Amino acid sequence: MSIAEDKPAKAQRGIRSLETGGAILREMAQSQSPMKLRDLAEAVDIAPAQLHPYLVSLRAIGMVEQTETGLYQLGPFALELGLSRLRAQDAYQETIRRVGALAEETRLMVALSVWGLHGVTIVHVTEGSAQIHANVRAGGGFMMTATATGRLFAAFLSPALTEPMIARELRDAATGQAPAFDEARYRAEVAAIRLRGYETTLDAPIPGVSAVTAPVFDYSGTIQLAVTVVGPTALIDLAPDGRTVRAVLEFTERLSADLGYSAAHHAGGQSPR
Repeated sequence: MSIAEDKPAKAQRGIRSLETGGAILREMAQSQSPMKLRDLAEAVDIAPAQLHPYLVSLRAIGMVEQTETGLYQLGPFALELGLSRLRAQDAYQETIRRVGALAEETRLMVALSVWGLHGVTIVHVTEGSAQIHANVRAGGGFMMTATATGRLFAAFLSPALTEPMIARELRDAATGQAPAFDEARYRAEVAAIRLRGYETTLDAPIPGVSAVTAPVFDYSGTIQLAVTVVGPTALIDLAPDGRTVRAVLEFTERLSADLGYSAAHHAGGQSPR
């Protein structure tokens, strides 16, 4: 075999030392504080003496820095790389690019919603194979108090934004212009959503139609949009370990991670508050 013929095979071969360096950086990124040499060595499962040369090289290129107390943390070049990645990411475009796969997997409608001037606003709808009789369309909205998506934004968005909308719906309910509801129960439901990280609704507000919704967070822990799967009640599995809930959470958690979000770095679960 000639050298030219051998090159493609060699091109497939990785560099083990770079992979080890990546494992070191990953552990440091997941740590919420600077690390001791021995703790880092234990985390990546190599001897401290073997780890030290890696840290010397990573320090030389600015990927790692050492504190005054001798601990190790990510350096300025690691921050620069991270910011470059984040600048290239757009939550809406990334979700649009992937949402077709979720609709195909669940065979249900998927609606994407953001917080707009008038509250929760639907910005995109991908139809599923299962037809439903519900007015879910781009440009429309979800009520804060009567829908799963509205309650999701109430759980994860700043109260400074959501409370005026909730108060307006409370006034409308009191005058009969909106569906009546129990405010104490509503507040308890919002608190529960904050803990479990998603919301469901069964046969409400439209009989025969149910939904599962979960948030997409950015690197700062701020909710960027909600992904809501809507379908006939007979075809949507609302169990916590059910197929629909699991598909939605896998989708939103993977997307949030790709946007730089880390649940471990935000105390109190997924809530940014």
